Amino acid sequence: MSTQTPILHLFPLFLPGQIVATPAALDLLQRNREAPQTYLRRHLQGDWGDICPEDAQLNNHALKCGQRVHSAYALGLSDERLWVITEADRSVTTLLTPDDY
Repeated sequence: MSTQTPILHLFPLFLPGQIVATPAALDLLQRNREAPQTYLRRHLQGDWGDICPEDAQLNNHALKCGQRVHSAYALGLSDERLWVITEADRSVTTLLTPDDY
């Protein structure tokens, strides 16, 4: 049985466009004493966080054909989720919670 380790890039794989965050996402980050830049950087470098392998594969394909890119990260002891979504046209990247969607 082999395990695959994602290859992380030092530089962004794509441009984020305008970066925005919902109030709920900012509250989640603040409650967990986390900086939004941490998750934005991970997203832009191809660390898709806590998503299934199929969704990671879709993200990798999306980079090549200009589709939406979605990452999910578990924060805190309760594993609340922070999502980072970059639109297909790369005009905007949004930090949000699943309830915001």
